[in-house]
Amino acid sequence: MTRFSGAIVCALFVVCGLLNSSCGYALAGRGTFLPATIRTIGIPTFTNRTTVFNLETTLTQKVRSEFIGRGKYDIVPDANNVDALLTGEVTAVTITPSSYNATQLASRYAVVMTARVELKDMRANMVLWDNPSLVFRQEYDAAGGQQQTDAAAFFGQDTQALDRMSAEFASSIVSAILEAF
Repeated sequence: MTRFSGAIVCALFVVCGLLNSSCGYALAGRGTFLPATIRTIGIPTFTNRTTVFNLETTLTQKVRSEFIGRGKYDIVPDANNVDALLTGEVTAVTITPSSYNATQLASRYAVVMTARVELKDMRANMVLWDNPSLVFRQEYDAAGGQQQTDAAAFFGQDTQALDRMSAEFASSIVSAILEAF
């Protein structure tokens, strides 16, 4: 073998070694930092301190569905005989125009929801994850040309926006809990 072909073979081994090495990253949504003893999580209906009708039901259902979609835990709708308990309270929902059209009517709205969420290990009697002032913000197109600054009226006109916001909220909460961010 010549010196040149030996260098090529050596370089190929180095490249193969680099390609096969692990960088330590994992796919999001695959891991969890929760203790292995947690198998059943109770998620009772969130508390709603706002005027938005049915917000607590929609949010709770989306959070339960998101946990079930992760496939690792048994999710129950109550607080009895569970390894962990996830509680939530929506404290405020505000809506403000975020952009305007040529006639100075709102064309998009920023919806800001503030909530308190806590996951508690019921066996060890300790809080595993909490966020006492979680702020979740999304923007939505104005529905039907109606001008709104009241969140209850906005979601009453655009139930799809409530459904989308609840799904995105649930995904962010479950990811934060399971991935410890």
